[in-house]
Amino acid sequence: MLILDIGWYSKTMVYESDQDSSLPPGLAPGIKCLKFTEGKWQQAAVPVPREMAFTIYINSQELVTIQCTPTKLNCLVLGYLYSEDIISDVKDVASMRVCEDDALADVTLERANFTLPQRRVLTSGCGGGVSFNLHTGKVESKISILPEQALHLMRQLLENAQTYKLSGGIHTSAVSDSNVILVMAEDIGRHNTLDKLMGECLLRKIPTRDKILLTSGRVSSEMLRKAAKMQTPIIISLTSPTEQAILLALQSGITLIGYARGSRLMAYSHLERLQAPPA
Repeated sequence: MLILDIGWYSKTMVYESDQDSSLPPGLAPGIKCLKFTEGKWQQAAVPVPREMAFTIYINSQELVTIQCTPTKLNCLVLGYLYSEDIISDVKDVASMRVCEDDALADVTLERANFTLPQRRVLTSGCGGGVSFNLHTGKVESKISILPEQALHLMRQLLENAQTYKLSGGIHTSAVSDSNVILVMAEDIGRHNTLDKLMGECLLRKIPTRDKILLTSGRVSSEMLRKAAKMQTPIIISLTSPTEQAILLALQSGITLIGYARGSRLMAYSHLERLQAPPA
């Protein structure tokens, strides 16, 4: 048994530390709480998202610590290194040891002369993300989809967001072609989901160029940069982009779609890929 001392609740909160095998690994099961519904309090045991501080070491040098959901950690590491221009392919990694118990990844690169980036930028990511790369590349693609296809893909994303359905508090993202979802990732951090997607695509040799990126979270400028690094020409979000993300989408050649819900969506840039009239 693991005992938690929660100040706002006068009684000791207890849950079984053994993971419920029926739950996704990103959830902590059986967290006790008091639930207020229809004017009454009642005891409940609910799953909540797990969170860990995960540190990446490169050639024995500490690179970054990421607040994340402890799933697909190997994909998270590879995707993060790729998005930060530290690697361009899995072949750049000589060895990688990922240890969830120690909350660390120990990566050795093929090149021994790696030096830590000097500039760090705190992003708007959940948990306070860190980025070293502010470059946004140009995305060129001739693919196009209909608005109905974009909405259909978002429904697929939400239908398959198992961890979110069980607990809430989780972001979900996916790489898709114009018909089906190819790879999915869930995490407490929006940025982490994109890094996990990129890492898994590297491992599975799935090209992200000319694919569609879907996300349940807000599209900020750093999310847009990661998408540009992945060379995904279309981003579809359940919610809103920021002003800076729209400007970067216009500059980088990305079609940016927000508020894709039900039978409606909003398109902000490069509308020609949606066969829409010019704005």
